[in-house]
Amino acid sequence: MLPFSPSSRSEVIDATLSGPIGRVTLNSPATYNALDLAALNAFTAVLEGWAERPDLRALVVTGSGRGFCSGVNLGDVAGGSWADDNPLTRLCDRLEAFPAPTVAALNGGVYGGGVEIALSCDFRVGVTGMKAFAPPARLGIHYEAAGIARAVQRLGPQMARRLFLLAESFGADQLLAAGFVDHLVAPKALEDKVAEITGALAALAPLAVRGMKRTILELSRGTLDAEAAKARVAACFASADHAEGLAAQREKRPAKFTGR
Repeated sequence: MLPFSPSSRSEVIDATLSGPIGRVTLNSPATYNALDLAALNAFTAVLEGWAERPDLRALVVTGSGRGFCSGVNLGDVAGGSWADDNPLTRLCDRLEAFPAPTVAALNGGVYGGGVEIALSCDFRVGVTGMKAFAPPARLGIHYEAAGIARAVQRLGPQMARRLFLLAESFGADQLLAAGFVDHLVAPKALEDKVAEITGALAALAPLAVRGMKRTILELSRGTLDAEAAKARVAACFASADHAEGLAAQREKRPAKFTGR
């Protein structure tokens, strides 16, 4: 695991912490933020390191320039087989299971593996004019089953067919209608909308939010550990944050949650 300071940079991955909010920026605008193997591993290392931080209330993933992410660098894909150890799958598994809620700030086009990265986040905010498509069928590639499963879970099997079998390109309004993005805003309003969402997340009780995120993920996968979920429920009822929430409600003031 790589140690990441509050502000660090590795290859095309910029990772910064600002109070309770983490931010990962994919920073290779000349390639629409394509990720090579080093960048995939660096991104995964950030997630592994930050997963141990109970003070994080939200994580933002975004891109630089005109696009969010164009997936994996084709030079690292060509001629190889990632069937046994797919670094993009490993990254997306870590992102999907990240303890704190994640927000994809889709500043532009989302292509190939970038689609899976976006779908691995809990919330997605898109911008007008953006497009998304997954081109593996155009390249003779069978996309990893885990990534197809993410698309099926979030968008439904028919949308997954259109993405992967037809390699169909979707415009911004179609992405909103399909539920690919939760919100669609003008590019200049993207940061404000993301700040609104992360601000709301930071104000909520983190034990409850993190616990329910895990429960939702397990339910969507059909892997719910019922006893562990019951334990999370009991822990929240016994927490100082629950007492604070009740007190704040009685006193008609904003709650100040500490995650304990």
